[in-house]
Amino acid sequence: MFRGFSFRRFFALLGKELIQMRRDKATFSMLLSVPLMEILLFGYAINSDPKHLPTLVVDADQSVMSRSLVAALEVSDYFKVTGRNVTEEDAQQALASGSAQFVVNIPVDFSRRVVRGERPQILIEADATDPSATSAAIGALSGLANQAIDADLTGPLTGLKQGPAPYELLVHRRYNEENETAYSVIPGILGVVLSSTMVMMTSIAMTRERERGTLEGLLVAPIRPMEMLLGKISPYILIGFGQILVILTAAKVLFHVPMMGSMVLLFAVCVVFICANLALGFVFSSIAKNQMQANQASSAYLLPSIILSGFMFPYRGMPEWAQWLGEIMPITHFLRIIRGILLKGNTLHEIWWDFWALIFILVVFCTLSVRCYRRTLD
Repeated sequence: MFRGFSFRRFFALLGKELIQMRRDKATFSMLLSVPLMEILLFGYAINSDPKHLPTLVVDADQSVMSRSLVAALEVSDYFKVTGRNVTEEDAQQALASGSAQFVVNIPVDFSRRVVRGERPQILIEADATDPSATSAAIGALSGLANQAIDADLTGPLTGLKQGPAPYELLVHRRYNEENETAYSVIPGILGVVLSSTMVMMTSIAMTRERERGTLEGLLVAPIRPMEMLLGKISPYILIGFGQILVILTAAKVLFHVPMMGSMVLLFAVCVVFICANLALGFVFSSIAKNQMQANQASSAYLLPSIILSGFMFPYRGMPEWAQWLGEIMPITHFLRIIRGILLKGNTLHEIWWDFWALIFILVVFCTLSVRCYRRTLD
């Protein structure tokens, strides 16, 4: 195997490769920056135990005990009370839109029924479209309520501390009563698959033309940048629709994921999301000099977008700076919309904020792709 091996030829080839690597600064910097980015994201942004979850309180009792319970929620790390005396209608709207993670319903005459030993119920409604985001907080509820109400059981009421709690916590996991992880993961997979395939396929569109020697023909042709963009991405839209049909069919047949909302609205959102990812891939393709650089750029984008979107880890468990970064990723808004349509039956009224954010991102990516399109080989 090593017969006739020449160290002279070996070191000559090694030197040539090092010089070529030094000249390819884009690839070299990518190889160093991607591991650093992964370490920072996994070290600082990932948190499987989310805190300060937005919570609304529907307090129909307005007693000392109910106020003590709300105060206990406010000082807890798990809950952030964003509304104390909201109506039931507003609370349900907040759960549907995703602006609230929990709604605490304290019934009328709660304190009076506690004193009588009737064990009234406190209804806790949780948005369980992402079970991992609520499980720890739900587990902490019982201890918080006990501490809050026990402090008010003084004097002749001390006997109520013995035995079971003088009230009952009733937890209702909205939109996913059986706490099925598949209900959250399968819609998320749709976003991940569309992101990865659309970005990676179009990221090599222009570089492939350059490496095959066919780019010169396109450059001399009377084709405008927007025409080039639309011509390159249109075939992949059909591929994206095929992937959507496959995933949704498997979700319904194999995993019995509920599909509560409008399929027309869902496909309209998917069109915007697919086009945004295709336009971004076209940007990478226009900037990169070869297919390897294009693949590296798309991989460097896909990893943080998946991590920061709330697909793998709870979105509200991340620090604020990581959430802001996640907001500029189209998959973050897409996951909220797709889970809302499938699991909650959301209409355009509930998803309008994320839908318009998705359209804005699409416009930005299309503008960048047109500006990055080069009419020369240099």
